[in-house]
Amino acid sequence: MKRINTDNAPKAIGPYSQGMTSGNLVLLSGQLGIDPSTGKLQEGIEAQTTQSLQNIENLLKTADLTLENVVKATVFISDLENFTKVNDIYASRFAEPYPARSCVEVARLPMDALVEIEVIAEKNE
Repeated sequence: MKRINTDNAPKAIGPYSQGMTSGNLVLLSGQLGIDPSTGKLQEGIEAQTTQSLQNIENLLKTADLTLENVVKATVFISDLENFTKVNDIYASRFAEPYPARSCVEVARLPMDALVEIEVIAEKNE
């Protein structure tokens, strides 16, 4: 196993890594819509979703991967009323064939974030 770490994504706010590799798999911890340069959450669901996906792209880049390598995504959302907004931004960043995905409404996210996204990617060998 190897740890994935970059200054271009928010630092872990607990006892976990930004991501880990295991064989051909890259597993990223959930990414909030935090701007890594300020450490603050972006304002609103659209900005948080966009930033969360940008953080994911930045982490994948450290493993020489892109969103095209993502095979599974999990989206945690604090209010399913925002599902369409999140889904539209998500769809604009991924391409066919889309990764498998789960989306669940949760009672609360760290820092009172509106969305958190985690992914599993695979290295093509």
